[in-house]
Parts: sequence; C-alpha cells; structure tokens
Amino acid sequence: MSTATAARAKAPGAPAKKRKMSWPVVLLLIAGALVLFSVVGVITGNHSLTSSGQVTAALSAAVPIGMAGLGGLWSERAGVVNIGLEGMMVAGTFCGAWGGYLVSPWFGLVAGMLGGALGGLLHAVITVTFGVDHIVSGVGVNLLIPGICAYVNRIYYKDYISAGAGANQSPPADPLPYITIPGLSSGLKDIEAHHWFVVSDVAGVLGGLVTNISVVVLLAGALIVASYFALWRTVFGLRLRSCGENPTAAESLGVNVYKYKYLAVIMSGAFAGLAGAYLSLVAAHFYKDGQTNGRGFIGLAAMIFGNWMPGGLAMGAGLFGFTDSLQLRDPESVHALILVVAIAMALLAAWHLYRRKYTAAVVSLVVSGGLFAWYLSTDEVQRPLIVATPYVITLVVLALASQRLRPPKADGQIYRKGQGK
Repeated sequence: MSTATAARAKAPGAPAKKRKMSWPVVLLLIAGALVLFSVVGVITGNHSLTSSGQVTAALSAAVPIGMAGLGGLWSERAGVVNIGLEGMMVAGTFCGAWGGYLVSPWFGLVAGMLGGALGGLLHAVITVTFGVDHIVSGVGVNLLIPGICAYVNRIYYKDYISAGAGANQSPPADPLPYITIPGLSSGLKDIEAHHWFVVSDVAGVLGGLVTNISVVVLLAGALIVASYFALWRTVFGLRLRSCGENPTAAESLGVNVYKYKYLAVIMSGAFAGLAGAYLSLVAAHFYKDGQTNGRGFIGLAAMIFGNWMPGGLAMGAGLFGFTDSLQLRDPESVHALILVVAIAMALLAAWHLYRRKYTAAVVSLVVSGGLFAWYLSTDEVQRPLIVATPYVITLVVLALASQRLRPPKADGQIYRKGQGK
C-alpha cells in the first residue's frame, strides 16, 4: 500500500465522517415536501397548508424564534450558554413598546434591542467576569427581568391600566409598514386559487413571500445572512469562534477572550431584544405579561436543530414558526397535517429499510401507523393539542437531531484569564 493510500485509509475504530447536507439535497427535499403537500391536498380537499396566508403567518411566527435563536448562536459560538434569552426577549417587548408609544415604532425597535443588550450585559458580567455557572445566571435573568418589566409597566402606565385597558398592558404603538409586491402578489394568488397539482402549491408559497410582509421580517433575514458572513468570513468571527472552541489557545495567540465573550453575549441580548420588540410592535402593538410565551426556549431549540449554524437555524425557525402559526388556522388544516406527517414517516421507514437500519425503520413505521389511525378515527384536532403542537414538535425534532449535533467544544465552560499558564 502506498503512503498516500495509507494516509487516506481510515484508522480502526475511527468514527465515520458525517456528510453535510448539500444544497441540491436540500432543494430535492423541499420539492418532495411540496409534492407531498399537493398529494394530501388532493386527498383531503384542504389546500390551506401551502396557502399564501399560511406562509405569511409562518414567516411572522418564525421571526421572534429565529432572532432569539440567532442570539443564542452568537453567545454559544463564544462559549457562553445563554438560556436567559427568554428574559432578554421580555426586556425587548417592554422597551420596544415603550419606545414605540413615546417616539415611533422605528425607535421602538432600537429601544428593544438596547433593552435586550442590557440583559445580555448583565449575563456577561455574571458569567464572564464573576465566573458563575451559565445555567444559574440564565435562570436568574429569566426570573429578574420579567418581574422588573411588569413592575415598572404597572407604575408607569398606572392611569392607562386603571382606565380598563387590562392588567399590566401598555398603550398601543403605531404599526410598522408592510410590503406587498403589486402585480406579482395578485398573479400568484390567481394561480393558487386554481388548485393545480404542485403548481398552485408553489404559487401559494411564493405568494406568501411577497404579500403583506413586515419590514422586520426582511430585517431578520438580512441579520441572519450578515451573521454568517461576520462569524465565518471575517477575522473578527474567527477570533470569536475560537473563544468557544479553545479559549486557552485563543488567549495564547493574543485574543482578548473576555472582550469577545462580552461582545458576543451583548449581541445575543440585542437579537433577543429585537425578537421581543417584534412581538410588542408587530404582532400585538403593545406590551403585556407573558407575551414571549416560551419563544426564547424554542429559539434555542431552533439553534440546536441547526447545529449552531445560521442556515440550519433559519430552517429550524421556519419549521417551528410553521407549527406555531397553525394556532391561527382552522382545525381541519392541522388534521390534514397529521396525514402529511404519517406519509412522511412511512417514507422515512422505507428509507431506513433501504439502508438496513431496521430498528429505526420499525419505530418510524409504528409512528406512521399510529398517525394514520389517528387521522382516520377523527375529523379534527382539539384546540389544546393545536396549542401544544410547537412544543411537541420541538421535543421530537431535538430527539431526532441529537445524533448529528456538534456544539462548540468549550460551550458552557467557565473560563478564567490565564488558566492555561
């Protein structure tokens, strides 16, 4: 055997290298999903799952999840676990509504990001400077900030609340603009109305991307793309990520580890604050207790599903946003979704059989059979199950994705300056 051949040979016991999902495979999966939705639409007569209204609602629901997840990505790439995203989102909802009511909704977005950034600064001081366990600090942030916001809101808007506006609710702010591309939007809607196989489904998806889209949705997409270039295509990003992989080695090369951790966690809070400001300025136009409704944790799940990468995070946020938006649809749509998942699990079982993964095939087949039985024995899904769908999907997706995850090596570790000497 030649030296080159020997070098390429896999060492005994070495783990097999995992293949990355290429863009052609991703596009093929998207095309397959559209065909599956079309088939189910023909069977059930319900085409709402790929309607423009569903896609627009899914995008709207994906923004706070995606921005919270992006905040988690920045923080954890620098080695700091940030489960305080929920509390930082609450800071964003309060500061965003406050700035939007007193000045303008655009100022409210900035104020929301600043409020979240202050929450990130608090988390950075506790974890980076004082070396407190990251989970303990995150739980503290989640308990402290909502309490402060609720207390200040009750005092600051005392007259408004006493006038019958409801418990702990702020006055409404002016709305932010929405964008619709004329001509293209109406043309796609006409094609969608014909319910042509696959063609109308594609038109519905594209129509949802150009109809009644908030400017914050476009801003969120731009921030995800910009984060990829900042973290993976710049010297700044390389140094920040080195703090999450091996801070001791980074320090030995002259990187100020504390500075990069601080910057990452503050940016993390700013993104979470933007997610909260979106909820109080776009989704509801006011601040109210419990507005985040656990989306900070779902954002963390989207980040983990995306394997700590912006592209994967975007797909995870889209998936969770789609399930979250189902609460706004009719129960028949969710009932049709059961059939979609049942067929998908049957196809997955066939794929596992082809690859001779018999245990996974049996599990997928059992789940598929259970979903088919559920679909055939019911006419609609009860409202409590629809509300719980995003959280159930979060647990299922994380369970299925757990085998391919690769977090930063020093994520969550307490680092002290000079510890490598």
